[in-house]
Amino acid sequence: MAEGKEYISHEEELGSISISEEVLAVIAGAAAMDVEGVSALGSALSNDMAAMVHSRKRGMAKGVRLAVEGDKVVVDLTILVHYGHVVTEVSKAVQDAVFSAVENTSGLSVSAVNVTVSGVTFQK
Repeated sequence: MAEGKEYISHEEELGSISISEEVLAVIAGAAAMDVEGVSALGSALSNDMAAMVHSRKRGMAKGVRLAVEGDKVVVDLTILVHYGHVVTEVSKAVQDAVFSAVENTSGLSVSAVNVTVSGVTFQK
């Protein structure tokens, strides 16, 4: 496997399956971005926003961290919310979406999805 990448591995009947943490981060980020009211992943800094525009794949993983605890995955996300949306409702919807997406696409168990809202964005 590629050096410098972290993989989550588990044994199956026919052999082992390894999934890159970056793949899981992109899945989690994409699920979060699909939630109405989420404007971006990552911090409110303009450099982060510019980086997201330049690299869609990297942008989907930006603001997402994964930790493996035994056979469970913990997902930490940082999001920005569109002004006018209820922050707690958007955050709960992100938790539900990420939980489902990671479990359904990877077959791994998610023990927690922690959401941090780092800012609000306004429409021009």
